[in-house]
Amino acid sequence: MYNDLSSGIKSSITRSISKAFELYMAKIGWDENSFTMEDFVKSWQEYITESASWYDKVPLEVKESTDFHEEVAKKINASIEKILAEPVHENLIASIEVMQNKLNTHYKYGCKAEALYVESVLKELEKQA
Repeated sequence: MYNDLSSGIKSSITRSISKAFELYMAKIGWDENSFTMEDFVKSWQEYITESASWYDKVPLEVKESTDFHEEVAKKINASIEKILAEPVHENLIASIEVMQNKLNTHYKYGCKAEALYVESVLKELEKQA
């Protein structure tokens, strides 16, 4: 059923997973010990019903389908893996390191999305300093 959806809707589903994952991880401060797939899925479900344009375009019988849920679960796992595997660009590393030295902080980051989160935290700390 998932494969029968238009490429635009499938792309929108993937974007909603990525956006919801980044929002969820920011909410928990990118603390791996606080992450649970169950909480993330709840967060994603809230996001898609409130903010995702594709949700209303998918027929109810598709959304209720076990096959659809299995395919979306695979897409969630693949999307998370892709986000966590995306390397941090050198200019972002340099920007973070400059701020860390200035603020005497030692945030760690392992992927681009986490580095962007750290950068935003550091920028907020700079504003407060």
